[in-house]
Order: sequence, then C-alpha cells, then structure tokens
Amino acid sequence: MEEVQGSLQGLLLGNSLSLTTSVFLYQKRMAEKRSQRPHVAVVCLLLCYLSMGSSIPDPRLRQALIQQEASMQTGGQTVLTEAEQKLNARVLKLKQEEMARPDFPPALHFFKARSIISNSPIFSLLQKMPKGGALHVHDFSMVDVEWVVKNVTYRPYCYMCVTDKRSMRFLFSSQWPKPLPHCSPWTLLENLRAKMVNITDLDNSIMGNLTLFTDKQPEEVYPSQDVVWEKLEDAFQALLGLLTYAPVFRDYYYQGLTEFYADNVMYLELRVLLSEMYELDGSTHDRVWTLKTYQEVSKQFVADHPDFFGARIIFTIHRRVNRSVMAGVMEEAMLLQRDFPDFMAGFDLVGREDSGRSLWYFREALSLPADRGITLPFFFHAGETNLEGTEVDQNMLDALLFNTSRIGHGFALLRHPVAKDLSRKRGVAVEVCPISNQVMKLVTDLRNHPAAVLMSENHPLVISSDDPAMFGTSGLSYDFYEAFVGFGGMRSHLGSLKELAINSIRYSSLSPVQQDKVLTMWKARWNKFVSENAF
Repeated sequence: MEEVQGSLQGLLLGNSLSLTTSVFLYQKRMAEKRSQRPHVAVVCLLLCYLSMGSSIPDPRLRQALIQQEASMQTGGQTVLTEAEQKLNARVLKLKQEEMARPDFPPALHFFKARSIISNSPIFSLLQKMPKGGALHVHDFSMVDVEWVVKNVTYRPYCYMCVTDKRSMRFLFSSQWPKPLPHCSPWTLLENLRAKMVNITDLDNSIMGNLTLFTDKQPEEVYPSQDVVWEKLEDAFQALLGLLTYAPVFRDYYYQGLTEFYADNVMYLELRVLLSEMYELDGSTHDRVWTLKTYQEVSKQFVADHPDFFGARIIFTIHRRVNRSVMAGVMEEAMLLQRDFPDFMAGFDLVGREDSGRSLWYFREALSLPADRGITLPFFFHAGETNLEGTEVDQNMLDALLFNTSRIGHGFALLRHPVAKDLSRKRGVAVEVCPISNQVMKLVTDLRNHPAAVLMSENHPLVISSDDPAMFGTSGLSYDFYEAFVGFGGMRSHLGSLKELAINSIRYSSLSPVQQDKVLTMWKARWNKFVSENAF
C-alpha cells in the first residue's frame, strides 16, 4: 500500500519522470496491488492534488482515472484478439443504437420488453454466443409452457380439475381419480377437448396457469411481491401433477436440456426437489430413482449431443419445512452425495426467503455433514429480499458461515459489506438472475440492479435465468441481454461477455480437470462465434 501511494505521490509532487511515464508506472503498480484494493486511497490522493493545483485538471490524469476504473470492471483486464476487436466494435455500435431507444428494454418490465428484445440485433448475437454453463435453474420451470401443453396435456389419461381460486390441477391415472379437496370434479382432458369448438382458448387458459408471463399490464396483474409469489407457487403446484408423471418426467427433462443447448449453453447445474414420481397405476418412485433417472437422461443427451458437456444436480428442499424434516432430508442428502458423487453437486433450500425459515433456523441440521466429516457442498439461495435488517436478511452472512459454494441471487449483497468482502476473497460467486429479480418485484429498472455495481468491480458472479418458463424466456440469452445492456451500459464490451461466460465454468461445481476440459470446448466454440460474426 505504501509503495503504491509513494508512486502516486511522486507523480503528484512532480518528480524527474515525465507525467506520462509516471501515470504508466502508477497504473502498473496499481494492477500489481489490485488484490489489496487501494483504489479509494488513490482517488482521494488524486482529488487532493486537483484541489491544490490548477483550476483545470490535467486531462491525462482524468484519462488515467477513467482507464483505471474501466480496468476494474468485469472483463476489464481481458485482452481482445484482432477478430474480437472487430466484433467488439460492431457490438458497441449496436449497443449505442439500442441505448438511444426511447423504449429502452432494461428500463421496462420484461413482459413489456420481451418482443423488443427478441427483435434486437444484440439479442440475436447473444443467442449465437456460447455462454458456457447455466448454474441457477429450477427443475419444473426449464421448458417452454407451450411445449408442456402440446406435448403433455394431450397425452391419454390426463385429468384436470379447477381449484376454488381458479387454478388448475392435473393428474394422469388409468382410473377415475379420487376427488381433490377444494377442487372441482376431475375432467378427462381428452373428452373435454372433444366437446369444445375452440380448443385454442382452453390451451391458452392452461398455459396461463403454468407461467407468470402475461400480455396484460404486469404492474396491474402483479401489484405486490405477495401477489406475484402466490402466483408463482400456484403455477408450480399446477405443474406438479403433470411433470411428476414418470413418462412425462423423462421427456420433459430431455426437452429442457434441448432448449438450453439450442441457446448455446453447454453445461447445466439444475436445482431439483427430487419429487416422488408416479406411474399410471398410482405406484410411485423414490428420490433415488428420480436422481438416477436424471443421470440416465443426462448421459443420453450427451451421447446424442457430444458438444454438450453434461449436467449436475443440486438437491433442494422447501424452506417452509420444520427442523425435524430438515434433519431427515440432510441424512438423505448425505447418502445421495455418497452414492452419486459425480452427478450430485450439493444441496440448497428453495422458496420465498421472506416467508420461509432462515438458514440460521436450520443451523443444527445444516451442520450435520461437517460434524461427521462428510463433504456436502452448499449452494444457498440468500439475499433474494429487500427486507433490510430482518432475520431473513442475515441469510447472506449465514450462507458464508456455512461455506456456501455460491450465493443464489445475492440481491441484498450491497447492504452487507462484510459478506461482500468475504464473497470476493473466497471466490464465492453470486448467481445473478436479472429478469427473475425484476419480475418478482425486487427492482423495477434493471439499470438500478445491485449487480451493476458488482460488475463494475469485477465481483465474482455468473448470469443465470432461474425459472425461464415462468418468465417467458428460454435458456440464458434474455438474461445475458439484460445484464450486458442494462447493468453494463456503454462500458461493458465483448470482454465482459467473454469473462461472464468463462465465469460460468470457473465457478461451476466441476472438478478442475473437468473445468479445463469444458473451457477447451468452450474456447473452440467462442473462436468460431467470433470468426463468423466479426465483420
């Protein structure tokens, strides 16, 4: 620190070196001392100099500050090849045109902005771009709901009922199902469609029950966090009877991998509830069967698509359970980790943090693996809240106390300087899900998302899509668009995109050897992408 300050003081006091040389040396030493983060002291000293000197600041010092700040952002240290520089020039030109729009997409609710983004030249490029891995995605919201309606609800023996709150429930059964509390009598969909003149209206109604996306004014449909969370959880309940039917489950997961692969994602870490699956006769399968089926389908998909590296599973449980249930789940998680060490990545809690139980509430159960010397990595959701200072708001620190491998969402991280510092020093990446955070009403204008600050500091982070089907997205491209255009503004560039993609491999749960293999595969695809689009 003293060495860096000394070089700056020499510059400011006018030593024998030229100003240009002094600025260069100062920047070089700053880069060498980056891990000590002396930037605040540097800025203070420069401002002190400016206040004592000429009324017009030296433009070379101004440029030095601008360059220093730019070098600190995500991708700020990335050196672009000649081809990448050509593509970067094209990207920045397109972005400049995008930012001049009166209907700037990141400033709009995504449901209003989706059609604009879909027609954006930048979005088209991002779809082609190899994005590495998707590290924060949930099991029952990875496939487009239109596929679910057309390929699942048209199957034989699919029954539907409507709840008191006008939500739908589904079940496959070889016999007429038993009545469901607070639900209308079951109707066989095949018979219902046969009686209808306009089947499209029914299909659209079913789709509306399986997603949050709406063509209406989203601010009116979802006026509060309570309303949008209730709708989200209700939609998952509607999907449950469809997707836990064993034959559908296999096809659904394969289709999910297909949709991410089509968006140029080559690796997936999926958060799953490992729900009990059922057959047409009502017989059921346990969690071991479900996890094994995930593994089998993953292997089959890789065999069919050799340039897709694969998938790993993060076992999850809803945070509404009590301590005794959590203790039992942890016992099961440790056994699954032992039996599927190469496929099961770890454990997490899901559900709304604001109304669920905190990590600290489950501290005894969550401590079981460490107490027994068993390795069970954690990938905790934490900080998906704006309830500052509450018990839930402490999940961020508690996640780090439990040595979480990554932080899911981390929206509240800027309010926790200690957690932010620990996250950086330990290399605990934040899984940023821009569209999810906006739709779930944590932020309105994505330019104001906390991750904009994290990107400006090159904080460890990855971009993911959380529940793409719920939000009317697919894969990762829409979220990459919001991050690149909304968070980064004109300062982020091709180097930022490149580093975000590399981060998704670097901060994955894969072993170092596996990461090197994926990175090699990714680099080949990246170079091809650059060569085909650098003009």
